[in-house]
Amino acid sequence: MSSAAHPLTAPLLAGSRRALAQAITLAESSRPDHEEQAQLLLAEVAGQAKQTVRVGLTGVPGVGKSTFIEGLGVQLADAGHRVAVLAVDPSSTRTGGSIMGDKTRMPRLTVHPRAFIRPSPSGGTLGGVTRRTREALLLCEAAGYDVILVETVGVGQSETQVAAMTDLFVLLTLPNAGDELQGIKRGIMELADICVVNKADTDPKAANRAQSELTAALSLLTPHSAVWQPRVVQASALTGAGVDRVWEAVQAYTSTVDLPAKRRSQTASWFDDLLRELAWRNFLEQTNSAGLARLRSEVLRGDLTPVQGIRKLRPASGGPEFPTAQPSDAR
Repeated sequence: MSSAAHPLTAPLLAGSRRALAQAITLAESSRPDHEEQAQLLLAEVAGQAKQTVRVGLTGVPGVGKSTFIEGLGVQLADAGHRVAVLAVDPSSTRTGGSIMGDKTRMPRLTVHPRAFIRPSPSGGTLGGVTRRTREALLLCEAAGYDVILVETVGVGQSETQVAAMTDLFVLLTLPNAGDELQGIKRGIMELADICVVNKADTDPKAANRAQSELTAALSLLTPHSAVWQPRVVQASALTGAGVDRVWEAVQAYTSTVDLPAKRRSQTASWFDDLLRELAWRNFLEQTNSAGLARLRSEVLRGDLTPVQGIRKLRPASGGPEFPTAQPSDAR
């Protein structure tokens, strides 16, 4: 590998938003040469970031995620923080397209000189985040952004991935949380470090009731941290009321939890995810595609159960029962 520095390294470390946008585009590219350049860039900026806070945010559609993120982001940017927002738009399962409208939903934050917003298509990736969100996080931190807000596609998909790459997880709910709790998966509730009853100004009595119900619900769940009990905060992103209390809760969390240990755990999870991806690619490359198609057909016809089909791929000898792919067949 060449010892020459990547041309984006210096402007990225200097805080250039243009360089950051170009770097994330490079990291998101599926071209092998771009992937190689992105990894070179990431290696050169590794360890350059100062202390940062990574916050994942989710909530049901209509809860006001974008409005809340803009309200929080503007407050933090006005207070001197540099705020980056990684907003993941759901991709169409039919066309692969994505609306990418987060910048239009955050007009004030978009033009703030201390903020950076990057909408990205999820590309159908489970976990509510893009495949390259981790790289984008590191690039934002290298560019000097000390608060990174990751907006996921919303409750309804498996979003545990966002908890594996952020320092804390914020769940946004509505004042009528009695009904809302029925639609929120238990797994999402268990991941929440902070719950925010957004739009609390629309019905203060309902917001108070929702806060009590959420607090009671969270007390029944096993905390995923031994040193932190999830909190419930009321806020109104539209008026700005309570948004500062949400940030105070974030600061209380980061001062309580061992963030360096959590980051090491995140890196280990990232490595394990890449290892599984590599193992899957290698399996497909080394397996005869025609034989695999025949085995799938047997399962679909009912000649084999899915479990029996998988077992035929891993007999006692350790290799697939049908021939492995020849070098000319591998893709």
